[in-house]
Amino acid sequence: MIAPSILSADFARLADELSAIAGADWVHVDVMDAHFVPNLTLGLPVVKALLQATDIPMDCHLMIEDPDRWAIGYAEAGAYNVTVHAEAAADPVKLAKDLRAAGAKAGLSIKPGTPLEPWVQVLKHYDTLLVMSVEPGFGGQSFIPDVLGKVRTARELVDTGHLDVLVEIDGGINSETIELAAEAGVDCFVAGSAVYNADDPGKAISALRDRAARTRGGI
Repeated sequence: MIAPSILSADFARLADELSAIAGADWVHVDVMDAHFVPNLTLGLPVVKALLQATDIPMDCHLMIEDPDRWAIGYAEAGAYNVTVHAEAAADPVKLAKDLRAAGAKAGLSIKPGTPLEPWVQVLKHYDTLLVMSVEPGFGGQSFIPDVLGKVRTARELVDTGHLDVLVEIDGGINSETIELAAEAGVDCFVAGSAVYNADDPGKAISALRDRAARTRGGI
C-alpha cells in the first residue's frame, strides 16, 4: 500500500493535488500543532474539506499534544485511519476503543527513538502500527535505517499471531529505501517528496508499489 503525504503537496491547491494521486491506497495527512512537534500544518477544518474532495481513504497522523481530547473528531469527520502518538496519549487503550467506536481504524505511532516492546500489549487494541523513520515534524528528511529492527519485530509478532496490525512506515521513503522497508516487513508506505516531487505522481505511486511488491514477494 502506498499513502502519499500531502505534507509535500502544494497547500494552495490541495484538491488538485488529491486528484493527482487517484491511484493511491490512502492519502496521508500530517496534523501538527507546533507543540508535540515544532511545526504547524493543518487541523480538523481542513481535513473535513479534504474529505469532501476525495474518495481516497484518509490516513490522519496526529502529531499533537492531548490526542485523547482531539483525535475523536477526526474519526467522526470520516477519516478512515486515525493515528496518535504513543508518546502523547494519556490512555492509549481507551483512545483506541473510542476511535473505533467513532468509526475509524485506530493507529499508534512511535518515534525513531521509542522502543516497540513496551507498547506490544497496547497494540493489541490497535489496527495500525506507524513506525516513524524520521523525527516527526518536517517532510523531506533522510531515512533512519535503525528503525527497521522495530519493523522486523512487529512483522514477526503479526506473522506469529501475537498482533493483528497493519505495519506502516513514515519518513524518507523513496525508490531505494522502500525496498529496505519492504524487506523488513512493512505493509503501507507513506511517501511525500517521492510522489509529489515527481513529474507524474500517479506513475511514481505505481513504481513505488511495484518495487515494494517485488521485494516482499522475494522474501
